[in-house]
Amino acid sequence: MITLCMSETHDQRTVRKMSNKRVYTVEEIENILGISKNTAYALVKSGEFHSVKIGGQYRISKKSFDDWLDNVGADTGSCQVCDA
Repeated sequence: MITLCMSETHDQRTVRKMSNKRVYTVEEIENILGISKNTAYALVKSGEFHSVKIGGQYRISKKSFDDWLDNVGADTGSCQVCDA
């Protein structure tokens, strides 16, 4: 008899860990949006959401990023990430 473990998947663990964070890295922004590193850095530097540079690395406020993501394109109907 085979017993299957119904534990959470890797993706579920990743989502749970990210929901407990207060800041994102640029790499996490890349992964969340599915964009390139250059596009992620351009977006961070654009000031669309609050970020700080600490020790040469950017940290992005999770709250301001999530608020921005919830409202992206809401006013204009266009995408600020892909210029569409």
